[in-house]
Amino acid sequence: MTVTTRVELPEDAPATRRVHMAAFPGPDEADLVDALRRDPAWLPALSVVAVEEGGLVVGHALLTRLQVGDGWALALAPVAVAPEWQRKGVGRQLVLAALAAAAEADERLVVVVGDQRYYTRFGFTPAFERGITADFPPEHVHALALVEGELPQGHCRYPEPFGAV
Repeated sequence: MTVTTRVELPEDAPATRRVHMAAFPGPDEADLVDALRRDPAWLPALSVVAVEEGGLVVGHALLTRLQVGDGWALALAPVAVAPEWQRKGVGRQLVLAALAAAAEADERLVVVVGDQRYYTRFGFTPAFERGITADFPPEHVHALALVEGELPQGHCRYPEPFGAV
């Protein structure tokens, strides 16, 4: 079956929540997405879903506003794929679609906390190499420049909902 990606619609919220609940062992990521929807960091055009041919939402990737030093970037988190669709390239499709949407929106920088082996596939490099730090072990914090030139540097300050997880 084919999966396509598109911007999440307001009516997709319950299905997106179901994907996060199925993909993770508890409600933290689903609750995070719900809280981010109510936060100023929310960027509706950068919430991307994967949809199978019948219209069922099977994955979700989210980019929200992130402060880096005195500048701004995007946080890629969370990314979720329904268990029956994992290891079929859906996560890759979602991340690529989210990054493409960010580039199209003239965003400059994306930060992610996650597995280095996975995120280097998309061009992410260790954030500390760009002068970016976060409250996570440095080996798990990665950054991707979407443009050439000077980018924000400094410590990442995630939106408040991230602290509630």
